[in-house]
Amino acid sequence: MALYLPASIEEEAPALDSLTPREIMAELDKHVVGQQAAKRAVAVALRNRIRRQKLTPELAQEIMPKNIIMIGPTGVGKTEIARRLARLSNSPFLKVEASKFTEVGYVGRDVESMIRDLVEIAIDMVREEKLQEVEDKAEQNAEERLLDILLPPAPAPVPASTVAVPVLVPAAPAAGPAAGSGAAAAGPANDSQRKTREKLRQQLREGKLDDKMVEIETRERNFPSFEIITNQGVEEMDINIKDMLPNLFGPRTKKRKMRVSEAMDYLIQEEEQRLIDMDQVTRAAVERVEQGGIIFLDEIDKIAGREAGHGPDVSREGVQRDILPIVEGTTVNTRYGMVRTEHILFIAAGAFHVSKPSDLIPELQGRFPIRVELDSLTVEDFVKILKEPKSALIKQYTALLETEGIRLTFTDDALAEIARLSAEVNDATENIGARRLHTIMERVLEQISFEGSELQDKDITIDAAYVKAQLQSIVKDQDLSRYIL
Repeated sequence: MALYLPASIEEEAPALDSLTPREIMAELDKHVVGQQAAKRAVAVALRNRIRRQKLTPELAQEIMPKNIIMIGPTGVGKTEIARRLARLSNSPFLKVEASKFTEVGYVGRDVESMIRDLVEIAIDMVREEKLQEVEDKAEQNAEERLLDILLPPAPAPVPASTVAVPVLVPAAPAAGPAAGSGAAAAGPANDSQRKTREKLRQQLREGKLDDKMVEIETRERNFPSFEIITNQGVEEMDINIKDMLPNLFGPRTKKRKMRVSEAMDYLIQEEEQRLIDMDQVTRAAVERVEQGGIIFLDEIDKIAGREAGHGPDVSREGVQRDILPIVEGTTVNTRYGMVRTEHILFIAAGAFHVSKPSDLIPELQGRFPIRVELDSLTVEDFVKILKEPKSALIKQYTALLETEGIRLTFTDDALAEIARLSAEVNDATENIGARRLHTIMERVLEQISFEGSELQDKDITIDAAYVKAQLQSIVKDQDLSRYIL
């Protein structure tokens, strides 16, 4: 599963070059509660990446990233720490489950596909950044094109020198006034058209022409594409006949009628594509992947184990050996060219309930020199998760219901009760960490969410008594609690 991250980082975040490890931890603290050891490890890894960029190319090439293994139960923040780190550094980020490569009969994808997916994400990131740079210019060009459609430009006046004039001497004095009158006539016509065009421009910007129908030429994109099946798996090459035989197929267009608002959007997209140099985007994206990419290898404990000789376990060590060259540093062939993986940062994670990191093959262990253990969440951690992060759960639910005029207020004892019940259910059933808060919060607010638009009293206070009333029957019945919570 690939997680796409937007190209732009938060506006209030300081420049990456100036961030010390302590400041990186402070930025992570805004989104993730606790887990200081893991935050220290990723902060140092990111700072080392910044330090490496300041070295000479010869020495920088020799310094490899120190990959990290995060050990801890689900729902304690492993993925979130990696995601926030990537967003903070504006790095291409991919989350992939290592166990997907052990599926029996799984064909068509190999471990190198994670690098190809990462490059695709980087392409999208760089392209979005370039789109923001040319956004104003594209809008101006599209506006001019749309005005040309709404008010076609008048034909240029014929120069006086091209007009055939009789060679009679008496006719010569008359030629001067005639040419002069023609030029004089062209001047007011151009001024009138210019004023009309500016009036149309104003109406277009104010949205008064949005429902007017216009006819524009659109490009047809119906050329077939193919998938190339190689011995490494299925690689989508998107080869089309137009590219293979450029002289056979010319540009095909057709006229379409659409509203001015739709035409404006279409022309803006067309201008953006024309203004962006995709070759430059590709080069920048590949470089960003090679120098700053981050891959989060989840569920690595599921492939930990040596050859058992039978059953699905046979593939575990094989998958480890397949992943090893990617982590170690190799060259992967993608549709955008060769991509080197030496300086991509790999963050592996797993619960390691049954296995342990030492069950990995020694070669792979050596490529993950940093090991950090994440703590199970306590009741106090749950309370902090509910209210302290920038996108805390309480803030999310309050904002959602506020769209219908409902003003939610949570008392401190309500938060304490929600946290206590979450920890209690985690202990009694499966420990799913902070994800249990989502389950409890949905049950607590189910009635309000359902009846929200019909409620007369829009001011609602959630206290401990209300939380207990909503969950009392479920929590008392242990079997029902296991099923629902």
